[in-house]
Amino acid sequence: MKKVSVFLICAMLFSSCSMTVEQFFLVPVTPSTPTATFTNTPTDIPSATPTVPTPTYTVTPTLAGQKTATRTPDFTPTIVSETPLFLLTPNTVTPSVEMKGFVSATVSGTAFYKTAECEPVSVKFTAQVGDPINAAFVVLFVRFKSRQTGATSEWTSIAMQSLGAGTFTHDLLPEEMKGVDSFKNAWVQYQFVATNSKTREIGRTAIFSEILTLLECEPPTAAPSLIPTPTALKP
Repeated sequence: MKKVSVFLICAMLFSSCSMTVEQFFLVPVTPSTPTATFTNTPTDIPSATPTVPTPTYTVTPTLAGQKTATRTPDFTPTIVSETPLFLLTPNTVTPSVEMKGFVSATVSGTAFYKTAECEPVSVKFTAQVGDPINAAFVVLFVRFKSRQTGATSEWTSIAMQSLGAGTFTHDLLPEEMKGVDSFKNAWVQYQFVATNSKTREIGRTAIFSEILTLLECEPPTAAPSLIPTPTALKP
């Protein structure tokens, strides 16, 4: 028994050569604390996320068993469509002619004739100036315009007669116009020009066109007699 104890002690002494005192006596040693290494980690920028409000629903109560009162008419009206006996055509506005320096300008008719076999053989022009104090003269200009080709004649100037208060008039005869024998059933264009005592123009209308016509006089041909001729009776 003693030999075993001595052997164990010797073994322990030999092994102590490679062990420290702390290891031999099994003294716990506090491990060294590792030094922390800090690493800069980028932080993401937070994105702005809109806050969506939670919708609030309001429940509308439904009344059970309630009906909307519907009014039933005592009778149903019947619309009767009627066709008018006469169709009314609205008046068409005719573009007005420029009347610089004049209040009005009229003619007694829309047609007259070359010869006395047909009437009328003249037309009357009347013009009212806008400045009766300074208007000393009014000149009527007339010419022919062909209905077929549109060709025109020379202007004929005629001094109108003063009736006072700025009113001037003239009765136009076919033979007063230049080129009367060269045009047949043609338009008569006309224009008014007002001047002062020094023959300075103070007013002028635009040309009145396709309103007045000079017509050829064509008397109607006598119709043949329809009286039957008696036939001699044979005996």
